[in-house]
Amino acid sequence: QVQLVESGGGLVQAGGSLRLSCAASGSIFSINAMGWYRQAPGKQRELVAAITSGGSTNYADSVKGRFTISRDNAKNTVYLQMNSLKSEDTAVYYCNANLLLDGVSSYEYLYWGQGTQVTVSS
Repeated sequence: QVQLVESGGGLVQAGGSLRLSCAASGSIFSINAMGWYRQAPGKQRELVAAITSGGSTNYADSVKGRFTISRDNAKNTVYLQMNSLKSEDTAVYYCNANLLLDGVSSYEYLYWGQGTQVTVSS
């Protein structure tokens, strides 16, 4: 049973910081790209940041310079450091991961976490 579990969300004042974590567990052979998405009320889910297995990153324009994505491959964990938070960052944040479940097939399975609420008060 593969699962992604997020943690680190909460309530913070504008200008503050939070660090989200997402740990993958279960029968996993390897993990390729991992990412963070968010969904605000009444809006579509959007990409926040992504990172490849080699460490290449990309960010949404709205978070560049404020958020940093990183990963610890030994722990199957991806992080999102969020600084200078704004009220418009308020959303449910979801992580995802592209997983290889065995060493034979190259098919990647996309898994999602359950989401963690981030609320930024102004």
